[in-house]
Amino acid sequence: MKKIAALAGVLIPVSAFAATGLIESHSGICVFMFFGYCTLIVIVQFVPAVLFFIIMVKVIMSVVSESFAVQKN
Repeated sequence: MKKIAALAGVLIPVSAFAATGLIESHSGICVFMFFGYCTLIVIVQFVPAVLFFIIMVKVIMSVVSESFAVQKN
């Protein structure tokens, strides 16, 4: 019980130092345009990677299914 009281005594005052106001952003429109451009680059590179992964899985599955196919003599 003493451990819980000591822990509460340490953690409760910490919340008194928390920020109380809204975050103010002094960034201009150019900064947000730059972040949007970077996001666009990431998305454009992500799409071909996903398509390549899907094609790779299809090829691997076809090779595996062919190797387990019943061969007729």
